[in-house]
Amino acid sequence: MTARAHPSFALRPLLPADPPLLAETFRASIEELTGDDYSEAQQVAWAAMADDEDAFAARLADQLTLVATMEGSPVGFVSLEPPDTIDLLYVHPAVAGRGVGSMLLDAIERLMAGRGAARLVADVSDSARDFFARRGYQPQQRNTVSCQGEWLANTTMEKALKPTGTAKGGD
Repeated sequence: MTARAHPSFALRPLLPADPPLLAETFRASIEELTGDDYSEAQQVAWAAMADDEDAFAARLADQLTLVATMEGSPVGFVSLEPPDTIDLLYVHPAVAGRGVGSMLLDAIERLMAGRGAARLVADVSDSARDFFARRGYQPQQRNTVSCQGEWLANTTMEKALKPTGTAKGGD
């Protein structure tokens, strides 16, 4: 058996078996990557949003969800709430900083530009704000959101897209 020094990442659509693994990624990302910006109580409340895995699965299935994989296993995901809002973008801490988030964001931006979208909007955690800013997203407003009895701050950020195609209707 040969090990790869640099495993490759790939993208695919959401599969029915993915939500439990993506819920784990969601929780691990919050628990391990947001401690500099949010208290432990805030992190626990935020991560609890994935505790009802049926509701979490339904949320992902109702949106356009792309999954990043490494050697076939999910390591991150992005979901888009039509028409132009990035709802969730999470990367497992084991691969954070290795380009997975950029790959997911690039893919959703290209896809939506190809569909004629003029912009993308996201409510971005304080922990992800610099990442989105480096990708050309501009802050629009600060928000405070109630979650499981805790208040969490985030920033609505927006990026103008250059449409690369026209949306086509069905038959």
